[in-house]
Amino acid sequence: MGAGIIGVGRYVPEKVLTNFDLEKMMDTSDEWIRTRTGIEERRIAPDDIDTSDMAYFAAEKALQDAGMEAKDIDLILVATVTPDRPFPSVACMLQERLGAVNAAALDISAACAGFMYGMVTAAQFIDTGAYKYILVVGADKLSKITDWTDRNTAVLFGDGAGAVVMGPVSPGRGILSFELGADGTGGKHLYKDEYIVMNGREVFKFAVRQMGESSVRVLEKAGLTKDDVDFLIPHQANIRIVEAARQRLELPEEKISTTIRRYGNTSAASIPISLVEELEAGKIHDDDLIIMVGFGGGLTWGAIALRWGR
Repeated sequence: MGAGIIGVGRYVPEKVLTNFDLEKMMDTSDEWIRTRTGIEERRIAPDDIDTSDMAYFAAEKALQDAGMEAKDIDLILVATVTPDRPFPSVACMLQERLGAVNAAALDISAACAGFMYGMVTAAQFIDTGAYKYILVVGADKLSKITDWTDRNTAVLFGDGAGAVVMGPVSPGRGILSFELGADGTGGKHLYKDEYIVMNGREVFKFAVRQMGESSVRVLEKAGLTKDDVDFLIPHQANIRIVEAARQRLELPEEKISTTIRRYGNTSAASIPISLVEELEAGKIHDDDLIIMVGFGGGLTWGAIALRWGR
């Protein structure tokens, strides 16, 4: 039995910040944002909701979906670049709030690729038999590190969290192959100083190339082809990057997740939020082959080929 997903959950704040709202805050327009990014609105967490709160709300739903209690969890991994504070980790705060008394806990910092890093790390523990059930969360409150006077970055980001419970699944299901990577020489193109700083042109070129190449490579590692792919869940950073990944895999539009329109770029939460959305929409079924692929500051990237089902 391999490692797969046995429960999912997500949380997005109630407050919606539309492109028209941003028009009133800075020199931009709905048309400019939509045509260049594909984003129409994003969610913004209030001051009294931090990253650990969003992680908790998503994790509770994932545990409920898995039919499990917090005490059943052996390890908590939280992918985030916006922890409440430098330490304790969001994972430790989550462990205490959930009452996951038997779980070890740590945060993973790989930016928008963090959830991929978290899932792959969890799979190693499960495959070796060291741990049985692992909670993996992607949560980021990017609004607190966004410069709301910089129209080149402020229009991109939103807040949210997504979570999965991973554990042993039926033979043939779960993670079939993966790829993780990093290129530290590109770190200068996307980083946090006081706020997020990004060289959009360089990040775009990197993302378009890496998302497509990584997707193809995990298929090759699994002994599969583009024709085997049932659904693609890419990191939601820019609709043009998402579209490039779709074209590389030669998929029809109905087989790719495009939640960026409603949520913007939610960093490590992007892929798990999209996964839950597509499951709720009935677009993912048992035994479907799913490709998840993301990239982020570091620069980092990760991709997974996963056969859906418990």
